[in-house]
This record gives sequence, C-alpha cells and structure tokens, in this order.
Amino acid sequence: MLFEVWAPHADRAALRLEGATHPMHRHPVRAGWWLTEAEGRSGDRYGYVLDDGPVLPDPRSRRQPDGPDGLSAVVLHETFPWQQPWQGRPLQQAVLYELHIGTFTPEGTLDAAVQRLPHLAELGITHIELMPLCPFPGRYGWGYEGVSLWAVHEPYGGPDALKRFVDAAHAHGLGVVLDVVHNHLGPSGNYLPAFGPYFTDTHHTPWGAAVNLDAPGSDEVRAFLLESALAWLRDYRLDGLRLDAVHALADERAYPFLEELSTAVDALGAELGRPLFLIAESDSCDPRTTRPRPEGGLGLHAQWNDDFHHALHTALTGESQGYYADFARAPLAALAKTLTHVFFHDGTYSSFRGRTHGRPVERSRTPAHRFLGYAQTHDQIGNRAQGDRLSAALSPGLLACAAALTLTSPFPPMLFMGEEWGARTPWQFFTDHTDPDLAQAVREGRRREFTSHGWAAEDIPDPQDHATRRRSCLDWAEPAGEPHARLLAWYRELIALRHERPDLTDPDLAAVKVAFDEEARWLTYRRGDLRIVVNLSKEAVRIKLGGGGRVLSAWEPVEAPGPDGTLTMPRESCAVLGR
Repeated sequence: MLFEVWAPHADRAALRLEGATHPMHRHPVRAGWWLTEAEGRSGDRYGYVLDDGPVLPDPRSRRQPDGPDGLSAVVLHETFPWQQPWQGRPLQQAVLYELHIGTFTPEGTLDAAVQRLPHLAELGITHIELMPLCPFPGRYGWGYEGVSLWAVHEPYGGPDALKRFVDAAHAHGLGVVLDVVHNHLGPSGNYLPAFGPYFTDTHHTPWGAAVNLDAPGSDEVRAFLLESALAWLRDYRLDGLRLDAVHALADERAYPFLEELSTAVDALGAELGRPLFLIAESDSCDPRTTRPRPEGGLGLHAQWNDDFHHALHTALTGESQGYYADFARAPLAALAKTLTHVFFHDGTYSSFRGRTHGRPVERSRTPAHRFLGYAQTHDQIGNRAQGDRLSAALSPGLLACAAALTLTSPFPPMLFMGEEWGARTPWQFFTDHTDPDLAQAVREGRRREFTSHGWAAEDIPDPQDHATRRRSCLDWAEPAGEPHARLLAWYRELIALRHERPDLTDPDLAAVKVAFDEEARWLTYRRGDLRIVVNLSKEAVRIKLGGGGRVLSAWEPVEAPGPDGTLTMPRESCAVLGR
C-alpha cells in the first residue's frame, strides 16, 4: 500500500512500519510530499521519521490505538461490513439531539450509546449531533482539544465503533452529525508543527498561533482540513458536520476556506446521492455565513443561533450577566425579535462587545431552516461555573415552556442530551490531561475565571477530578420517575406535532407573527394555522387572541378561547392551538 506524508522542510523521510524502516522519496509532482510503498495490514503500527528524528504519528492517521502520543495504525475502511442502506435525511425537517459520548452513558463508549438509540427514535429525533470524537490525551474530556483530525478517540471505541454506531443509528432512521474543530488543535500531543507550517504567527487566537489558512504553505493545510471533513462524510457515512467557532478561523484569502469546504461537500453529496450539510457555530451574526454561494455567501447550510438561546434564557431565568445583558432589558421583546428576524444583534449596539454588532437577515429570501434554535447546549451549560442545567433553577412548567418555544419555533430545534426529561445531573467542564503542568494550569485558570465573578474557589469543580466527569453522566433511571416522565411525554408530544404539522416547518420567516406583554410575561406567535401561547408568569393571565380555535396540546388543562377570543392561561404554562 502507498504511504504518503507532507513534510516540506525535511531533507530526509522514512516510514517505520511494524519495526521495519522504509526510506521514502520525494513525490515527483507534489512539492513537499514524500512517499513509499510497503505491505500494510489492518492494525499495523507505523509512524514517520524526519531527518533521523523520533518516530512521529501520521498527521492523517485514521487510528491512534495508544493515544495521540503513540504510533498510528493502518485502517482499511473498505473492509467494514456495513448493514444499512442509507439515503440520508434533509435538514429542513430536522430535530437534532446533541450528545457527548463520554457522558451519555456511564460506560462512555460508542457501543454503549447504541443501546440508547431506541429512546431517541421514540422521542422523534431525526439527527444525532455528536460532540468531537478526535483523539485527545487521557480518557475523558469534552473533545475540543483533539489533535488527530482523521481518527476516533480510542477510549470511545475507535473507528469501527463509530461505524457500528452510525450503522445502528441509520437502522433507527437517525442521521448522524459530527462536531469538528478546525480553528485550533490541542496543545498536548500535537505533532503537526514538526511536519510543516500547519500554524502561523500571522494571526493570533485565544488558543495561540492560528491554523494556517492564508500564510505560505496554507494550500496544503487547507487541503488537510478539507479532506479530513470529506473523509468523515464518506468513510463513516455521516450526514453532516458541525463546524466549531468558524468566526475564529483567521482567513484573509479571496477564496475563503469555508466557501471551498461547502463547495466540496455539495459535490460529494451529489456524488453519493444523499443530502450532506454543514452547520456552523458562529458568533458573527452575519447572514453571509449561510447565504448560498451564487448570492455571495459562504454556502454553509445552517448555523447555530445563539441570539435565540440568549433571549429565551433571559426570559426564563431573568439572568443578566455578561452577554445576557442586552437581552435582559426586555427579554420577551428580544425573544419576539429572534423569532421573526433571527438575530437580535443585526446592526444594534452590543454592550458586551462595546460596539454595534451583526447584520440583518433578509427574511424574504432566507429560509428559517438555515438557523438552529435551542434552549440548552453543551456550551451554555458546561461553561457555567457548576455546569447547572435549566432544570436546576426552573419549575417543570417553565421547562415545558422552554420546550414549546424551542420545538414550535421557525428554526430546526436542537436538544441537549437529557433535556427532554429535565435531567438533574449537571454537565460540568472536565479534562484528563496527562501533562501535569497543563492539568494544573487548566485547574487554576478555571478557578481564577469564576472566582473573579464572585464564586468561592472551593465551589468550582476540579476539571481533572474524575468525579467531575462522573457527576456529568446522565442518570437513565430519572425518566421513569416524576416530574421527569411527564416532561418527557410533553417533549414527545411536541416533536410529534412538529412532524405532523407542516406549518411548524414552514421556512417563511416573514409569515411568523408575534404578540407579547413584557410586564404580564406572556407571548404568543402564529405558525400558519397554529398559534403557540406561553405564559411565563407566576399568575394566570387572560390573553385576547382575536380569534377562536381548539387546543391541540397543553401543559396544563386549558379551555378553548371564548366567543370573544380570550384565552385563560394557567401560571407557567403553554399551549398549542389550531383552527
């Protein structure tokens, strides 16, 4: 088989395969590439030696059996016995479910997660969004410090376990999306700089030197990222990728990397004959992120909408710290704006940033399915001091309202694992760094960050303590008891309604009509023939809807509107009405 590596600054290169050394020669056409032929079997360990240095793992390693610091292993993707034909599921009617393999089950493996797929299918989920799976030092972590962008974390089960998971998900009718990180790589176990200019000091990021997307040598770095993305979609039969923090990709070239990536993904989808998509995490509030390429956009298929989350969070909790401040001044007005105009910051002043921020979405030409809506995510829970979910502070009624607003909004909804039953387990920040200095730096940095905001140091969970990870694992006994079972039934009811009623997946943002009373804390909006009514107040309210209708779903018993169109809503409750 052919072994290739890009090492443009090396004078000599060799392959070390199962203890034997094979000299490599320069590629006759591709500058900076070295290659050699050798007999490799599945599982064989190998690495590369540059200029008589140490044996290093392959930058494009498909498997790291002994972790990022160990040798790579040969993977023959074509030998896996796939069982399920799969035509894909489009994003337009999606209900997504974000989960972390390491805490979705106590075992923390892909094979253990397979056993819980029937729960997701019965819930009505269409796509599972897996948090990053690339190898990282240690056993436990969030996954955002991965270093081998083509491989699967071995403690999760390695590459074959991911294929078994995807095959099983497809058997249940579930698509699979993977979170990938292109904006930085982990500081530990990262050998890419030894091979070439994968990073550049031209730009600086919160994680140090930027990934090289526009400096000398960036053609090959971009190809490295692009081909790894395509490999996930092709070799593992994934349906899409979530791109972490694309606003942090420093790229000044005329042909942006994200546009190049979306072009390649669309071409692969056409070749495979199934829908593939890219979902961006972006802090820029810029509709050009998802605008089609022929219209001057980057052509990504959707993005997370944090503004919707922030408005919803402040309306539910009353929190006003940090970036919540602007939304908390009039949270129902903020929520109404995001339901109809997507971004709250669309050229408005952001006190958190100290400047105007964002750009308006052209509602008449932008479909709603380009923006995902959610009440909770790994970021919005795990980046709190104690990793507390909404369920730690809100009543079951307000959790039901959060579900109604998320699952009937114009946007494809996304849940965070356990949200559907109001899980009481926290989801905290945890690491398992093998470098003691890095481990201590992370521990101290976490405590310093939150003690500066008034938290006691002893109340900040130690990321390196394995108990922090254990606390973050879902408790699968909870859904059988109350109030969890009732909330789970409500989520199932609302998701079924979303699948059954085309009005709830109508992409026309301009058709969404909202009314609210900031002081009385109620909000109602129309989706075609349906009307969603939410009362966040601790008191019952009377809302004049201006029309009749029948109650299709309600958290608490609700009588249909009277002859004058007035609806009486119990405290902290919600309902969906139809004509």
